Amino acid sequence: MPNTNLLLTFNTGSSTLKIGLFQYGAHGARRIGKGLVDFSRSPLTFHLTEGPTAVDIGLEAEGGEDLRAVIAEIFEMLTAHFDMAALRVVGHRVVHGGDRFAGPAVLDDANIDELDKLVALAPLHQPQALRVIRAVKNLRPALAQTASFDTAFHATQSDLVRRFALPRALHDRGIKRYGFHGLSYKFIARQLRDQAPEVAAGNVIVAHLGNGVSLCALDGGESRDCSMGFSTLDGIPMATRCGTLDPGVLLYLLRTSGRTSGNLEEMLYYRSGLLGVSGISGDMRDLLKDRRREAAEAVDLFTLRIAGEISRMTATLGGLDGLVFTAGIGEHQPEVRASICNRLRWLGVDLELDENSADALIISTPESKIRTFVIPTDEEQIIADEALSLLSGT
Repeated sequence: MPNTNLLLTFNTGSSTLKIGLFQYGAHGARRIGKGLVDFSRSPLTFHLTEGPTAVDIGLEAEGGEDLRAVIAEIFEMLTAHFDMAALRVVGHRVVHGGDRFAGPAVLDDANIDELDKLVALAPLHQPQALRVIRAVKNLRPALAQTASFDTAFHATQSDLVRRFALPRALHDRGIKRYGFHGLSYKFIARQLRDQAPEVAAGNVIVAHLGNGVSLCALDGGESRDCSMGFSTLDGIPMATRCGTLDPGVLLYLLRTSGRTSGNLEEMLYYRSGLLGVSGISGDMRDLLKDRRREAAEAVDLFTLRIAGEISRMTATLGGLDGLVFTAGIGEHQPEVRASICNRLRWLGVDLELDENSADALIISTPESKIRTFVIPTDEEQIIADEALSLLSGT
């Protein structure tokens, strides 16, 4: 049966492309399919899920600087499963909106040019998103496109929180803390209002623990602080990214090792984090199975830094009522959650072990001072909802 009023979302990462198919009407957008392309694997495969059915479809196109062939082939594959003539709008996740975009935006030529100016602020993610945007524009030039920004959710942070202790002229040029994973935090804030409105109205810290990792401090559902600041390297050690690093380390390496900025960038983004510390893997699942000391040390460093950042953010908020775990590790790794919560017992976090092992919604005991939750995130739903709001003029 043909679909009416379809909406397509692209959630573009540095090496992956997540795709959502939504049908929309008076009651909003409802997901009817999803897809994934992993550009780190060759040949490229389009993993498509429609209801209970999942298929892997090999792509003839190759990834690279020009994604027009990839997007054209994806559209062709989708046409075999959905009525793509009913497609009305495409929504994109864009990592960086700078100070220019504090909410979703229609992707006209002027706004696409503005996104180009922000490439230097997100050199791995922004160019890839722009390649997808331009590929869709080339394929379907009349199709409406919108952008949802990871940074926009954090526009509610104070100037004090966003400021680095650098000369004021640099702050005025845009060198400040922006915060990321905002689409995930927006979804979690909404879900928490539905699941536990009394907690959502207070002080909550959300831990987005996936391949990329950050924490966000919420006050009444609004962002007040984020562990990621100027770039997606900041904050907690991630799968292959370093997290917070003394800038003196970089100065030392530049002076003494003959490294270039390009060498350092490659190391900080791709050879650090859990992979760098363990020397084994950047995948938490691999590290939890591995009995070697280096694997355990990487996991311990990860949980130590998260607990420390939660403690710091509690000071920003002036107290803590709730803690939420989300994203791949946060939703599916009870050992990691337990280690973090054990380090926060002094703060009043008391974990219910059976509920934690079952990935239950509430994993804290009734006596815990801090209500602790596991809530799956859905960035594509936020992209779809924001695209629909722009399409309908609301």
